[in-house]
Amino acid sequence: MAELDDKQESGIAFITGVMGEKFGDAFRASAQADGFSSDITRMAAGWAFHDAWQHPGIGRKEKSIAIISALIASRQALELKNHVKIGIANGLTVKELEGILVQLTPYVGFPCIASAQTAVIEAMREAGISPDGLETSEERGLL
Repeated sequence: MAELDDKQESGIAFITGVMGEKFGDAFRASAQADGFSSDITRMAAGWAFHDAWQHPGIGRKEKSIAIISALIASRQALELKNHVKIGIANGLTVKELEGILVQLTPYVGFPCIASAQTAVIEAMREAGISPDGLETSEERGLL
């Protein structure tokens, strides 16, 4: 079992506070393990969730907007789902999430946004804030 330093502990406490105990426990278990990708989890704990997320430069909501935008642009749908949930915890609304998608469309293109919409809608459903009747492009038969 790997020993965690103060920055990693701080990062794990931060992500647990945002994503909940179940996610935090799984994150901690991965960080403390000595298996495949445990080093990466420890890096995320110390660097992303301590150094970057807790840096005072901009607020948490603005950080979520920046990260969600970067993940959409780089077509990282799985990680996007996690960060949409983090964004919701940081105060992003359904309207603001839609606004991010609209703003990025001319810059990243419709295919990229269609994939991102699916991830955003699934994350909103999992977070319990999806408007009734909201369907992904696949569910509407558009993809």
